Amino acid sequence: MALDRDFLKAAATVVEQYVRARLAPADTLTGWSLDDRDPDTISALLPFYGWLYRHYFRVQTDGWQHIPETGNVLLIGSHNGGLAAPDTVMMAYDWLRRFGPDRPVYALMEPSIWRLLPGVARLATQVGTLQANSQLAVAALRRGASLLIYPGGLRDVFRPHSQRDRICFYHNTGFIKLALLEEVPIVPLISYGAHDTLIVLADLYPYLAQLHRWGLPWLFGLDPEVWPLYLGLPWGLSPGPLPNLPLPVPLHTRVCPPIIFERCGLAAAHDEAYIEACYHRVCETMQRQLDQLFAEHQPEG
Repeated sequence: MALDRDFLKAAATVVEQYVRARLAPADTLTGWSLDDRDPDTISALLPFYGWLYRHYFRVQTDGWQHIPETGNVLLIGSHNGGLAAPDTVMMAYDWLRRFGPDRPVYALMEPSIWRLLPGVARLATQVGTLQANSQLAVAALRRGASLLIYPGGLRDVFRPHSQRDRICFYHNTGFIKLALLEEVPIVPLISYGAHDTLIVLADLYPYLAQLHRWGLPWLFGLDPEVWPLYLGLPWGLSPGPLPNLPLPVPLHTRVCPPIIFERCGLAAAHDEAYIEACYHRVCETMQRQLDQLFAEHQPEG
């Protein structure tokens, strides 16, 4: 895993793009515009993420034949590894190297990231990240773009290591309503390995929430939703959803067959019982697929 000249050049480009994004005016790159996605910025960043893909995470991937060459889909994933979310980043890199920067895909991200990590959020905006908002999601799909959503959010990406083999969407059904309303297929994304790039020991949020009820204010005035205790770089043993450097663990990412619902449209998107049934169908399907992926990585005998 030698740091050759090409890697150093690619890393310097990432730093340069980050600084530009960080110094951009405060009212720009806010994650509220589809037009901030910049194919030139994406192309400039690809060599760096390509090096990570090949040499750092040594990614194995399969199932990309399930994504049609044309048309849009709703990519629904379960992710791991803290704020770095290496499986998410490597999935995005695979999309870009297969379909190119000009085939648009947008990802929804927790709005608080623009406040807590403005440089990261603004650079992510140029790559195609939007604030998690239903109107933006609809606008992206109606423009013909695909959409990447991780319904479990921060609780999923920081779920304890003991739950690494579980699909945890915490009954967030917004993505189901979106798929039904816009009549787009759901393509599940799963992964193995990223849960070992950051070892989450426990979620201390219930204790923090109790302290808040007793009068302790939230840091920065934001409810963090999760407060992990984890082992990882660079902090060692650390509490809280801090940014981390993922360990160089091999990843296996998989694109699963599309899920197409029998009923779609406005009426279906307002039928709560049908939404509930579709949600459980997606979770159960993804759990079976994740069980299979984990089984493939268990030692024989």
